[in-house]
Amino acid sequence: MKTFSKYISLLVIILLVVGCSEDKVSFSGTGSITGKVVSKGDNVPLENTRVSTNPSSSIVFTDASGDFVINNVAIGTYSVQAQKDGYLSKFESATVTEDNSVNVIFELDVETANNDAPNAPILVTPANNAINQTLTVDLTWVGTDPEDDDLVYQVQILNDQNSDVLNYTDLTDTTLTVTGLDYGIKYFWQVSASDNINDPVLSETFNFKTIEFPTNRVFFTRKINGNNVIFSADSDGNEYQLTSSGSNSWRPRKASNIDKLAFLRSNGGQTQIYTMDLNGSNVAQVTNSISVNGFNLEELDFEWKDDNTKFVYPNFDKLYQINVDGSGLTQIHQTLNANFITEVDWNQFTQRLAIKTNNASGYNVEIYTINNSGTILDYVLQGVNGAAGGLDYSFDGTKLLYTYDVSGNQNTDYRQLNNHMFIYEIATSVVDDISLNKPAGTNDLDPKFSPNEAQVIFVNTSNDGISQKDIVVIDVLTTNDRTLFLENAKMPDWK
Repeated sequence: MKTFSKYISLLVIILLVVGCSEDKVSFSGTGSITGKVVSKGDNVPLENTRVSTNPSSSIVFTDASGDFVINNVAIGTYSVQAQKDGYLSKFESATVTEDNSVNVIFELDVETANNDAPNAPILVTPANNAINQTLTVDLTWVGTDPEDDDLVYQVQILNDQNSDVLNYTDLTDTTLTVTGLDYGIKYFWQVSASDNINDPVLSETFNFKTIEFPTNRVFFTRKINGNNVIFSADSDGNEYQLTSSGSNSWRPRKASNIDKLAFLRSNGGQTQIYTMDLNGSNVAQVTNSISVNGFNLEELDFEWKDDNTKFVYPNFDKLYQINVDGSGLTQIHQTLNANFITEVDWNQFTQRLAIKTNNASGYNVEIYTINNSGTILDYVLQGVNGAAGGLDYSFDGTKLLYTYDVSGNQNTDYRQLNNHMFIYEIATSVVDDISLNKPAGTNDLDPKFSPNEAQVIFVNTSNDGISQKDIVVIDVLTTNDRTLFLENAKMPDWK
């Protein structure tokens, strides 16, 4: 009886164990599960994808074609799972019947498929429609992402003047300092944000306008890397570069009643007259077939004429007139002694021209005035030894400013030893030396009247011929005070 009870108990235990084993499939028959795993959207087969079942059977991996086979699977219903790094796992149901094959297809999404795109960046500064911005601007914005993904930004800047586009890429900060902007330009800027998962998201487009170009009245030249470069300056000496250091441009001449600046520039081995706006834009060539030429290109000068509609300029012993658009080229004067014409100035009030001539060495100087027909009217300086130059009429044409080397020295290097500035009264021929307080061993050169003629702006430099040149200002009535205005500068013009 005890033995029988033991057998009964053992049978009950076996039945309980079998009954309590979850997800085990009856072994009454088998089939197989086949299938394919591809990436969602482009259906590219995904090799080496892990495929398993629940209830558990076998674990297999897809081949190069994305195919898999699980053999000897007990009949029943299974949840089949496909897993691959970089993709979201996916489950498909499959019912296995005896001696049959069931096929399952998986389309796997990349693991970032459910990632939300960044929020559109919010532009902060400059505020939309801001004006009077400096030429260096800090652009700031706010960027956020729903999953706090790291964001990378791109900033695009356009303008209302041309098709130029400024692109700044791979930015991780929400502040961008933009330099080198132009005066008086409206700029449009937009920021895109990317989490490197979703498509980039664009901000609104804001605009701002930079400050207008300052109305500077002093223009000058400075040598940079072997080339002459033209600048303007305000009354405090703040400088603004107008021409590129990649070209050789010098002798700026401001028109008296229009916002145009003329200057000389080297072009293909010749020296031509050009014009530009006061901010350095809209450069246009004036002369062409007959260039500016003569003794020492650094000494050559030209001038606006006839209410700024024409130019007069030298070409060796001849003086030419040309319209500002390059038409109407006419010879209006030729020297009587074959001297080269080096400098010229025009007075609108008296309709007269002042001319300085010299020989091929820079000497045998003559300064005289002519009318529009080229007839000589008055001699200001002649029959002297030494160099001279720096012509500038007063507004009413009654005075002429010039320089002369009172040492009378003449040498093969054209070195000037003691250049003084003089104001010549045309009606009386009285000459006033305004350089009596000049530092010893220096030259005063290239003088120009100030717009109100109370001052003279000029270049002072050592007479060694190699030292730095500086621009200085003096009062005409009290020439004792000499004020340094600009260092390392030459060829001033003050309009």
